[in-house]
Amino acid sequence: MRAVVQTVGRASVTVDGEVVGEITDGLLVLLGVTHTDTPETARTMARKVHELRSLDDERSAADTGAGILVVSQFTLYGDARRGRRPSWTAAAPAELAEPLVTAVVEALRERGAPVATGRFRTHMLVESLNIGPRTLLLDL
Repeated sequence: MRAVVQTVGRASVTVDGEVVGEITDGLLVLLGVTHTDTPETARTMARKVHELRSLDDERSAADTGAGILVVSQFTLYGDARRGRRPSWTAAAPAELAEPLVTAVVEALRERGAPVATGRFRTHMLVESLNIGPRTLLLDL
């Protein structure tokens, strides 16, 4: 599992003109799933994101109650080392990825995090106002 975590002043996801998820002052998490990921990987990623000390004064979302916007992003497993066309073979198929993205979201909510999401298998418009900017790559 791979996540790009950005500290944001605000972030939102729009699908077909409807805002389906939004937060202010928190974390935007672009989340990719690969073939070997499991529910345990999802729980570990949720803990890592929630406790990541990337907010002001080295605080975490767990410390501050900051919102977290989770957006599925299979392209995080794109491989463009050869040629100009990325390969997506390392990305898990939707049937495997969707339940694991949901598991991360549920694990974050179980930890008390306010979580918003994008919508799986749709064309999403993701907007964010990055703070810092602070962007971290988590690779489990």
